[in-house]
Amino acid sequence: MSLSQTDISRLLETAIVAARLAGQRAMEELYSVRPSLKSEDELVTQADPICQKIIMDRIKETYPDHGFVAEEGAEGKLFKQVPRGGDPVWWVIDPIDGTNNYANRMLCFSVSVAAMAEGRPIVGVIFEPATDMLYTAAAGMDAQLNYSRIAVNEQKIDSFASFGIDSHADPATSAGVETMMRRTRFRCLGSTALHLAYVARGALIGAVTTRCRLWDFAAGALLIERAGGFITTLDETPLFPLNPDDYDGQSIGLLATNARRKEEILKIFRGA
Repeated sequence: MSLSQTDISRLLETAIVAARLAGQRAMEELYSVRPSLKSEDELVTQADPICQKIIMDRIKETYPDHGFVAEEGAEGKLFKQVPRGGDPVWWVIDPIDGTNNYANRMLCFSVSVAAMAEGRPIVGVIFEPATDMLYTAAAGMDAQLNYSRIAVNEQKIDSFASFGIDSHADPATSAGVETMMRRTRFRCLGSTALHLAYVARGALIGAVTTRCRLWDFAAGALLIERAGGFITTLDETPLFPLNPDDYDGQSIGLLATNARRKEEILKIFRGA
């Protein structure tokens, strides 16, 4: 399919409005939050489906025939609605990324909205409601934070650098994680989307996650790409193209970094 830059800009504006509306509602729901178990190791709150519906309803006002892949479906499964007509754009939505933080009334969470076409993200928005930080990227445009250009940094791996590590390190990456914990001031924000956004703006020199799903990384991957960074699966196969129609919620291990340090960081995790 062929999308003009005007088309992409319109998609981006829709994503921004949807993410802001959901973030505002998430903040309103925060202090009456009611968590429950979605699976053995995942929480959900009453706000997750509410915010997801806000996002989808806003998108459908402009794009009623587009498809959706979203985190909150029936019985703890993903939500999927295939595109209709001849405009095969998929919206990929995580209404609250960092639900465990949110369930404990911690303010480190985000809203992630991406649009994909031909298996690749073309629009990505990550909104951090508690700080009003809005990360945006689109095909052919710079990555931005609150409408100012951002870029990954080129800081070396040392005791002043910060590196994002997810909550549950997989044994396959434990040696690499241990190395980065020893050599950097590692961080665990509790939100994969925020880890990727922080890599894109240069606050983290990189991030690793072993249990990442499409809605966690679709927007962040585009942010990193447009900010001059590098993102790959842990086995170093290309992340995209990825057909949302074929995606059933499987976890993917990811490594994101700045382009200058990628070989050094990849080498650390290859030895893990």
